[in-house]
Order: sequence, then C-alpha cells, then structure tokens
Amino acid sequence: MNKDTGSNWKLGMFVIIGLILLVLTIYLIGKQQNLFGSTFYLKSKFKTVSGLTVGNNVRFSGINVGTVDGIELITDSSVVVVLKIKKEVQKFIKTDAMASIGSDGLMGDKVLTVSPGTSSNKIIKDNDFIVSKSAVEVEDLMNSIKITLDNAGVITTQLAQFTYSMNNGNGTLSKLMNDKEFAISLKNTLANLEVSTNEFSKFTTSMNNGKGVLSKLVSDEELGKKLDSTMSNLQSGTKGLSENMDAAKENFLLKGYFNKKKKAEAKKQEELKKKKDSTKSEKIIPKK
Repeated sequence: MNKDTGSNWKLGMFVIIGLILLVLTIYLIGKQQNLFGSTFYLKSKFKTVSGLTVGNNVRFSGINVGTVDGIELITDSSVVVVLKIKKEVQKFIKTDAMASIGSDGLMGDKVLTVSPGTSSNKIIKDNDFIVSKSAVEVEDLMNSIKITLDNAGVITTQLAQFTYSMNNGNGTLSKLMNDKEFAISLKNTLANLEVSTNEFSKFTTSMNNGKGVLSKLVSDEELGKKLDSTMSNLQSGTKGLSENMDAAKENFLLKGYFNKKKKAEAKKQEELKKKKDSTKSEKIIPKK
C-alpha cells in the first residue's frame, strides 16, 4: 500500500513538472512569436532574401520587436516578406522607414532590421509596404575581398620591382640614393642655387629701394618721363639730320661729290663680286 502511494506521488510530481515545463515553453515561444500580445503587420519587397527564413527576428533601433511571419515568392526577382510586429512599436515607425536584411553577428542567423524614417511624421498603417534596401551578399563580399587581394598582390610586386631598381638601377633617383658623387654634385648645385636666389633677392630689394640709375628708371616716374622725352628728341634729331643729308645730296655744290662717292662705292662692289666669282671658278675647275 505504501509502495503504491510512493509511486503515485512520484508519478504525480513528474506529470506536474512536465506540465510546468510545457506551459513555460509555450509561453516563451508565444512571447517570441507575439502570440499573446497585440500585433500588426508590415510588408517589404526584396530582390533576394539572402537566407532569411520564417521566424527570424525583426529589429527596430536594435531591439527585437517582432518576427518574420511569411516569405512569398512573387516573380523570379521579387520576394515579399511579411513582418509581424508588436502593436506598441507602431507609433515609432514612420512611412519612410526602410527594411534591410543582416546577420546576428558574423556567423549568426539572419535578421530583418527596420530603420526609422527621418523626413516623414506619418505613422505606418497595418499591412503597409515599406521600402527595402538590398543586402550585401556574401558572394559579392568575397569577390570584393578577392579583387582587393589581387590588387594588393600587384602593388607588392610593383613595390618589389621599384625597390630592386632603386638598389641596382642607373636612374636619377637610384643615383641620388647610392651615388655619393652625384649626391655631392646635387648638393653643390642646390647650394649655388641658394646663393643665386639670395643675390637675386638682394638685387630686387635694391631695385625697389635703391638710388641707382636702374632703380630710378624702374620706379622714378619723373625720370621715366625725362628719358622718354630725350628719346623723342633724339628721334626727331636723327630724322632732321637724315632730311639735311638728302637735301645736301641735291645741292648743286655737293651733288658732284656725292655722285663721285656713289660711283666709287659701286665700283668697289663690282670688284668684290668679280673676285668672288673667280674664287668659285678655281674651286670648281681642278688644277692639272
């Protein structure tokens, strides 16, 4: 009798514990799936869901606010995802909110993230559509990493060639690094250039502040006017002298003198021409 009572008591405790665990499990699952609270639905259209499945979490501002309730394939490039979200969160989601698919950690499950809107003040309604943002595919990420690594390989190869040329080449930069005589020559050139620039600086300072003729010619406006007037007078004087010479040539007292001088000059030019022609003939005809 006592043995049957003990067995029944143990059986009853086992059933009670099992029921408690069952209720607790149902409660946790129901809470996760929003079975016991008020909810509303949102929809978003994607080109690909990137491994998202029904039951994955929906996050808003980093907080789990719902789950993925359904995934429906519309066309070969269009998938509609239905979100079940807690009712109390609806007032924070605006019509310009955006849905995107991400991962819960580096290798975790997929999650759907709802980003809050910024420009709209209108609250989203039940069963409304929100815009979506394409997820970064792992394949695209790996391709990008591969391209980056390939480029890094090319860069390191070019860098190796450059350093080899620097150590063994004959270029200017290589000589600058390894040739002491070239480096000394370049140093002397730079020193001479520095001296030249200093002297030029002194020259320009003297030009701006000195009292010499060249400085006055550059900066003294009155001297410039005088020089300009002198040049004009000189030009007028040479013009007048030229006119006087032309008039003297036509004067009957001096006309004979200028004609005689002209004939002598022409005769001299003719003799020079004959001499050049004879010299050319001697060069052309070989001597016997």
